[in-house]
Amino acid sequence: MADDLYDQLRPATAEEWPGWLETMVGAFGETPTGPYLDTAPPTAELDRSLGLWDDGRLVATSGIYSRKLSVPGAVVPVAGVTWVTVAPTHRRRGVLSAMMRRQLTELHEQEREPVAALWASEAPIYGRFGYAPATTRAELTGPTHRLRLRPDVDLGTGRVDIVDEAAYRPAAAAVHEAVRRFVPGNLDRDERWWDRLLRDDPSERNGATARRYLLHTETDGTVTGYAAYRLTSRWTDTDQPDGTLVVEEVRATTTPAHAALWNVLLSIDLVSSVRLKRASPDDPIRHLVTDTRALTGPVLDALWVRLVDVGRALSARRYPARIDLVLDVRDPFCEWNDGRWHVWGHPSGAFCDRTDRDPDIALGIEELSAVYLGGTSLATLQAAGRVTEISPGAVTNASTAFGWPVTPWCPDDF
Repeated sequence: MADDLYDQLRPATAEEWPGWLETMVGAFGETPTGPYLDTAPPTAELDRSLGLWDDGRLVATSGIYSRKLSVPGAVVPVAGVTWVTVAPTHRRRGVLSAMMRRQLTELHEQEREPVAALWASEAPIYGRFGYAPATTRAELTGPTHRLRLRPDVDLGTGRVDIVDEAAYRPAAAAVHEAVRRFVPGNLDRDERWWDRLLRDDPSERNGATARRYLLHTETDGTVTGYAAYRLTSRWTDTDQPDGTLVVEEVRATTTPAHAALWNVLLSIDLVSSVRLKRASPDDPIRHLVTDTRALTGPVLDALWVRLVDVGRALSARRYPARIDLVLDVRDPFCEWNDGRWHVWGHPSGAFCDRTDRDPDIALGIEELSAVYLGGTSLATLQAAGRVTEISPGAVTNASTAFGWPVTPWCPDDF
């Protein structure tokens, strides 16, 4: 391979999609399936892809989805990095570094998204490019006999109905749009992404039923909540029901609507356990039930974030406590971020720009990206030796200002 890998990268064409898909999916040890074997799916943005061909053979892939990301107090455009693969025959040749550098450089030079994000297949890969886990996820499970709502839970005066997809989709989309702006880490969903989310191929159900839907409606007809779930049927050797309720999503605009949806879900017959897929570790259901230990599961990293342009990214979000500090940022991969940045902000607005003032805190772009959504504490990173406090009390101030009352959470992978 030549040394100028950066310049050899190029977008894929529509005609190259079948080979692109085979290479990309094959790198994850899978075989291409589904309706988009010959043509790219509607969510694909081939003009934002980057591939490397060696002697006519595709050996590396990457891409970007144009999405909108909820951040503390605001919504920003985000480059959703995806499709990242390198053939085993071309590892350790700088291919991945070239793709990451090309993506980030073009985002910066074209003044596109100030933030990039991805889901990491393996944790050690992306830190060297400035990405850091900014949200966490939990797959919570628990026995239904221990999952009883607290007696003081307000179920409101609305009603919950089982509906079909045609009724569910527009109502759920409206509720999602209303709530996702207030949860850092949430992504927008246009029609293409709802199509992808609700696609229900029988081959991908893993023995469960087709997806089922609930809507919560107030007495005036306003839909204030939705839920999607599946059932897996199982019976013990003594003919006792031992099925699993697989809850895919529960969202609501009011506390009673959220509780009422769960009240119905936990009343479904013939199941002995409940599983929440990709839940927030701080999901309200854990505080709605009488047994707070009933739902358990490992907490893992979820959405990884990378600040592409420090000034624009820090100016875009809001800060629950006043901040007026200088950050000395180290970013060897994107030199335009390297140096001192003055961050000034409060709950109503913010500003961040270059400065020659003395720094209050020194940190790397990886650490700054980790705290961007408000879920990771600067004080915790300082305790790990990854943040240096220069002005006494600066880390305490910044930890408070970079925090957020709502736990960051991303339910949508890509």
